[in-house]
Amino acid sequence: MLILHGWQGSGPEHWQTWLAGRLAARGLDVRYPELPDCDTPCPDRWGIALHEELAALGHDGERVVVCHSLGCVLWLREARRVRPEHRADRVLLVAPPCPGEHVAELAGFFPTDARPDEVRGAADRTRLVCAENDPYCPGVGAAEHWGAPLELPVDLLRGGGHLNPDAGYGPWPAIEKWVLGEREGLIA
Repeated sequence: MLILHGWQGSGPEHWQTWLAGRLAARGLDVRYPELPDCDTPCPDRWGIALHEELAALGHDGERVVVCHSLGCVLWLREARRVRPEHRADRVLLVAPPCPGEHVAELAGFFPTDARPDEVRGAADRTRLVCAENDPYCPGVGAAEHWGAPLELPVDLLRGGGHLNPDAGYGPWPAIEKWVLGEREGLIA
């Protein structure tokens, strides 16, 4: 399992931190790296870190990648460069921001130039989870900006905001079940 945080990382109350702890307690191999300079991220440095993590990820079982926010954009930027031996079985993209939100620290990650065939090449299955009211993807929303053009199945969690602790997403049993392969989507 590889968990990728977004801009400014994921603190102790974040569902990603909760998830990493839960999976580790089950004895699963969980990688939850601190990406370099998470307050002022560099897409090239984050890209190098991603590929190093993918290379270090085990091949003994299913390879699952769970991304939040800017971690999703990182995955989409780097999808075309994922080597065949490093590809994932399943990827979950949770609350990716949209370009044009005018957060200076995020600008270098856009455009991703991601294409559906490249996303399919990086993982057997990729799923998008987002909300219609995410402040980092206003207007058209992540479902339309990312889901439709990249031909991704979408779980739209109404009123979920950025799907972070501020929006009530600390412990999140449904995402744990998704990671464990016990459910297909995040909507009941």
